[in-house]
Amino acid sequence: MDKLKTTNTLLLIIVIPLVFYLLKILSFIFIPLVFSMFIALLFLPIMRWLGKKNVPKIISIIIVVLLIIGGMKIGIELIQLSSRQILNSNSDFLMKAEEKFLSLLAIAQETFGFELESEKTLFSQFFQQEDILPTFDYIRKFVTMILMTTFFVVLWLAESINIQKVLNSTILKQKHASVKTFRKIEKDLIKFIEVKFFISLATGVGTGLACVFFDVSFPIFWGLFAFVINFVQMVGSVISVVLLSAFAFIELDPTSTLFFFIITISGVQVLFGAILEPIFMGKSFSLNVITVLVMLMLWGFIWGIPGLIMAIPITVFIKIILEQFPNTKVISSMLSGK
Repeated sequence: MDKLKTTNTLLLIIVIPLVFYLLKILSFIFIPLVFSMFIALLFLPIMRWLGKKNVPKIISIIIVVLLIIGGMKIGIELIQLSSRQILNSNSDFLMKAEEKFLSLLAIAQETFGFELESEKTLFSQFFQQEDILPTFDYIRKFVTMILMTTFFVVLWLAESINIQKVLNSTILKQKHASVKTFRKIEKDLIKFIEVKFFISLATGVGTGLACVFFDVSFPIFWGLFAFVINFVQMVGSVISVVLLSAFAFIELDPTSTLFFFIITISGVQVLFGAILEPIFMGKSFSLNVITVLVMLMLWGFIWGIPGLIMAIPITVFIKIILEQFPNTKVISSMLSGK
């Protein structure tokens, strides 16, 4: 018996790194697959409601896809609006940014001993012509990822891929247990996504209004950026405050105005991220801070930015699965910090 237990442990040690390796190598499939699963879970209640109204499944899927396209359309319009705002700005900002960054770089060059080419401007050295091709490559990959995600969403909604049946046939061998677990996963993840969306939206609006009040340029862009980056748990709020503070440093003189602006945008992040979000989330799937950081690093390493965005929902999914087995409940408790 002890030999069998040792063998299983060794197999587990070998299999887990292999699984993560395959997830990294086949990320072009798994990222849209997992991301589409979370999107489909969000719209499953609508599908059920339409089903109760005797709406044919194909019509229900079309309605949900139109809702998703409508949301994407609003996002694209906001991006175009912020882009026009940036393109219509005069060159005074770039000149001012150049002067301030050059003064900071002069100190950095003395400290760290690196040099920039003096015949070129600062920004031309960071944005070389050869950087354009990688940009197009990223755009191509992004469009491919969007199309694959849309395809998988349709499959999830049409139940061509059924999460409950997958759980029943692979992990949970009992139908009642698989149905119960699926309902809990659906409920908790929908709650997480909904709360995260509205908290991020409120953070973006608050950041944009702070930019308007303190006369910082491109409030729509910064509001949109704060909304998107806030989906990266913990790290996103820090990135948003740091980048916007650096931008405000260029536009605003280092006086009390700049100080109060930084305090305001930090307060927005603390109010919505550290106070209201935990209240609305509740204690149903609270995660340990260490767990959050470890999972962010793990999934960020495996899948990059998409991994950072999906790290917490994936962890919640794993935690709920672990709760269903007596032998793994202790691991689930460790993840939640109980």
